Amino acid sequence: MSSSAQDQPFQLVAGHPALDLVNTLDWRFRDNGPEELLASYDDLLRFSAESGLLSGKQIRAILRESTQAAAADALVSCRELREAAAEIFYAAVDSRTPPGSQIKIIERFFMQACQRQRLAWSGSRLAWDWPASECSPDLPVWMLSIRSARLMLSDEMRLLRACEKPDCRWLFLDTSKNHTRRWCDMKVCGNRMKARRFKAQHKG
Repeated sequence: MSSSAQDQPFQLVAGHPALDLVNTLDWRFRDNGPEELLASYDDLLRFSAESGLLSGKQIRAILRESTQAAAADALVSCRELREAAAEIFYAAVDSRTPPGSQIKIIERFFMQACQRQRLAWSGSRLAWDWPASECSPDLPVWMLSIRSARLMLSDEMRLLRACEKPDCRWLFLDTSKNHTRRWCDMKVCGNRMKARRFKAQHKG
């Protein structure tokens, strides 16, 4: 699954923004190399908007206040977060222990993000939120850090799956009724694998 055209909408099929983030390094397991879908900071903002993490107002404030250098640094940080998260999520899928160094990276990003949040009254209770004045270019990174860590600590990890297409392996939460989902998107990888099996069965 790829996004070859600039500004093409992200294919958010994972059921969680932290997993969709990992999937932005497309074809991660392909022999001839992956495809980077977060090629620029604008891509990161677009991903954050399409994922429902940032509002248009927040994005406009970030663009108004950010320098080019700060935006570039935030993109580097987001990719570092993504790859640490990928190590941990794929380790969970493959029933192995993730590297301690990658856990430390997630912890570092999570702690940095938590320091930026403030308690606010929401309806009838207190909740952690971002100050209305927060317009740092790192805001999407902080949001994704918290979402990633909370998912890793949650019972939802038992629903974590990877697409069965070997060179895809996009991550997703299997919320299907019988927990039998096998593909990131049936219309793409599922049909490809079905066609491949059919051809192998009828070869010769």
